[in-house]
Amino acid sequence: MTSSQLLLEGVELMLFGMGFVFFFLALLVFAIRLMSRLIGRFAAAAPVPAVAPLPVRAASAPEPEADLLAAIQSAIHQHRARRG
Repeated sequence: MTSSQLLLEGVELMLFGMGFVFFFLALLVFAIRLMSRLIGRFAAAAPVPAVAPLPVRAASAPEPEADLLAAIQSAIHQHRARRG
C-alpha cells in the first residue's frame, strides 16, 4: 500500500469512528429526554412539605462563659502565631 492509500484509509476510519460516536451520543440524549418525559408524566407529584414557623429567639443572646472566651482567644492567638 502506498502512503496516500494509508492516509485515505485513516481518514475514512476516523470519520467512521467520529460518526459512530456522534450517533451514539445523539441516541443517548434522545433516550434521556424520553425517560425524563415518561417519569414526569407517570411519577406521582411529591407532596410539598408544610413550612413550619421558625422558633422566635430571645432579643439578646446570653453571653458565653468566661473560660470559653479565654479558650477561643487562646486558640486564635496560637493560630496567628503559627501563621507568622
